[in-house]
Amino acid sequence: MRFEALYYKERLTVINPSGDVAVVTLWSLTDSAVKILEAAGIDLTPETSRVAVISNLYGNGLPHMLRALLWNPQIQHIVVFGSNLSGSKEWLVNFFEHGLENFEFLGSPAFRIRNTDRVIDGEVQLSYFLHPPSITTFGKLTDSETQSCLQEFFAGLPGFVERKFERVAPPQVPEPQVTRFPSDPSAHMIVRGTPMEAWAELVFRLYRFGYRNKVAKKGALEERVELLDMKVVINNPVEESAEILGQYGFELEKFRGYQLRILDPVKPHGLQYSYGNLLRGHFQYQGEIVDSLAVVARRLKVDPHSRHEYVALWDNGPHLVTGRGCPCFVSAFFRFFEGKLHMTATFRTHNAMDAWPENLYGLIAILRFVAEHAGMETGSITVFSHSISIDPSALEKAKKIAEGKKTDDIVNPETAKVELRLDPGGEYTVTFDSETFELVVEHSFGGMKLGEYRGKTAEQIEQQLACDGSILLISHALYVGRQLARKEIEMKAARLKK
Repeated sequence: MRFEALYYKERLTVINPSGDVAVVTLWSLTDSAVKILEAAGIDLTPETSRVAVISNLYGNGLPHMLRALLWNPQIQHIVVFGSNLSGSKEWLVNFFEHGLENFEFLGSPAFRIRNTDRVIDGEVQLSYFLHPPSITTFGKLTDSETQSCLQEFFAGLPGFVERKFERVAPPQVPEPQVTRFPSDPSAHMIVRGTPMEAWAELVFRLYRFGYRNKVAKKGALEERVELLDMKVVINNPVEESAEILGQYGFELEKFRGYQLRILDPVKPHGLQYSYGNLLRGHFQYQGEIVDSLAVVARRLKVDPHSRHEYVALWDNGPHLVTGRGCPCFVSAFFRFFEGKLHMTATFRTHNAMDAWPENLYGLIAILRFVAEHAGMETGSITVFSHSISIDPSALEKAKKIAEGKKTDDIVNPETAKVELRLDPGGEYTVTFDSETFELVVEHSFGGMKLGEYRGKTAEQIEQQLACDGSILLISHALYVGRQLARKEIEMKAARLKK
């Protein structure tokens, strides 16, 4: 039986297709490994060598390697040496020593190699190998004892015995089935201009990254797609047209009715609470009703620079102790900053598909009320949602919204035109200095130069930009990276001509 490559043929170094040894070099270059083998006196003659193939194993290729071994059962010995940067050596060894175990990966059933953190498809099991290969591991290519270990290994190999093996047709490598993509579930931040633009991005994030969790709801457990501590900044929080809202299934008149109710201090009959009442009619001080919004506006008018304008809707007595009638909207903070009044609202829990946009329109009314009474211009609204989720019944709508996202730039909903989303961190112009042959990145904002970065290579500039946290948009960082690569090529060409 002769070795037949199934995957990554161009990356394999085939020595003797009739050999029974595979050499795995992990992250080290195969050319360098060949030199080590030759220096150790290992026979690499195509007609007589015991080595069938030499290959890397970075990690992602492990499923393909296992399938190749099923198809080439004459490989009875695997020698592993080289730089083990990802742990792929342990994954290979533990697969053949311990097999797989059931595991949940990104919300979906999967398999994991025992005694490791390596998740892998379960289409190839240890039991499929009728004659599992033996695995011998050594150190790095540069280790002084590697050559002697290789000499000892090959000298101790039993004589080659021609045996009849049967190939096992390997299953296809499956596409991964996951319910979410990896992220830090409590580190998502969205900055957008308008309410619906912010909401559409919020739904996209939840659909793509949300965890499938069980949450307590009215004494029962419900399944939800959830993220934690979501921060959304809306820089231009004004009401949109009925046409724009209608595109997402919302009604402007309904939102306007909610805006009136959230400012009404009177609690409707039969309700445990209302936001308007908690803000303007529930709490008392020295026997007087505290209209929190009016108090905040009055204090800001007297002292615009105050940082005391914090309003709580959560009452530790009835809410924390009894756990009944707990509001989702729990606090609001107002700050006059750079000539405008900004508001930060905190929600304990949030239903992203229905409550979030309605709540945001209520917050617009609250901010406008306080700003008008304080004689200030309205600024941004920031919404923190400690637990924000999508009900599974609304996942189909969320899917359509998420799949409708084709760009991270601004799409004008009225004209459908795409406008460039500008980086709040500024602009970056990439050139090179023809005298010093350095790449130069000029950082400017509003037409004013703020500074520059210099380096002999694009990698040096990349490190400086990353260290300073200068570029704030992913799309902008990718663009600057492309420009750096182009200018580096131009600079090298100019240097050769000089």
